[in-house]
Amino acid sequence: MQSDLIDRIYECAVVPELWPSVLDDLARMTDCRGGLLFSARKALCWTASDSVRDVFEDYVNDGWFMRCPRRPCLMSQAAPAFFVEQDFWSEEEIGADPIYRDFFRPRGLGWSAGTGLQLPTGDSIVFSVERTLDRGPVEPDHVSTLNALRPHLARSALVSARLSLQRAQGARETLDALRLPALLLDETGRVIEANAWAADQTEQVRFGAGQRLALADKSAQDLLSAGLKAIHAEPGDSRSSFPLRDSLGRPALVLHLIPVRRSAHDIFGQSFALLLMTPVSRDRAPAADLLRSLFDLTPAEARIAQGVARGQGLEDLAEAGGVSLNTVRNQLRRVLEKTGCARQAELAALLAGVALGTA
Repeated sequence: MQSDLIDRIYECAVVPELWPSVLDDLARMTDCRGGLLFSARKALCWTASDSVRDVFEDYVNDGWFMRCPRRPCLMSQAAPAFFVEQDFWSEEEIGADPIYRDFFRPRGLGWSAGTGLQLPTGDSIVFSVERTLDRGPVEPDHVSTLNALRPHLARSALVSARLSLQRAQGARETLDALRLPALLLDETGRVIEANAWAADQTEQVRFGAGQRLALADKSAQDLLSAGLKAIHAEPGDSRSSFPLRDSLGRPALVLHLIPVRRSAHDIFGQSFALLLMTPVSRDRAPAADLLRSLFDLTPAEARIAQGVARGQGLEDLAEAGGVSLNTVRNQLRRVLEKTGCARQAELAALLAGVALGTA
């Protein structure tokens, strides 16, 4: 069930009319009424489960979207996770808020779990599941279920957002429409198709013998090879977003490895995966955004990575997080594995030069 759902999530990347069905499944898994996907760059695009579509047409068309406090709260969070109302407001504050009092509750809604991604590409993405008022708040175990799927949702939604939630027409047209460096790979890492933006990345991205993709950053090359193997052997593995560093060891691009699944083959032929590259701007992207889009870290791992980037010791991080030193060491080990770093100092160097902040 989980691997089938993940395949369907990735199918939605270039067949976005399938998102409502996937959002329905997310809602059923969390005992909610329906789900939503909002994306915005220059214009707002959105889709929803049929069960809540009418409600959110009013939400958008009648101006409630711009007045709603949920989206700014989600976008302000550094942790790459889903959040519920109680993470931001008291019961009294929720009841008094005009959006909840005058819009959601009269329509039988009022509880949700949502997550936001603010990417250096300028894309803003929000997922949420919406629960009926009488059912009560979304429980922590359901939030954990959503968090386990979040990296897959984020990667697929990034592609859908770049395509403005429009169905892709063909491989070449799709790669060009993304307006970011992008390549189609077979399962060995051979390049089947590349757009002009990818061809311009000559310092970092090269095409070797037999059109095999060769990345200048060895750690990124190793993570790419591992990611391709994991797609084949472990479809639920989420370590498929990772940094491509320049010659000074600074992150220059974020590589997102996105499996080509199910009806997406109608567009991409027999390609095995789409490799999408997003820029890292040291002028615009705070560490919170970098961690959200870059490393597939859990909220606890993201806290450790930010602490290391700020020069905090492991003992201090353990005390601040209320956990044991051994727990922090295990979390750091997983962060190193996901970022392709061998040592704590290398992780700190990887994030050096990127503005820190809580977004």
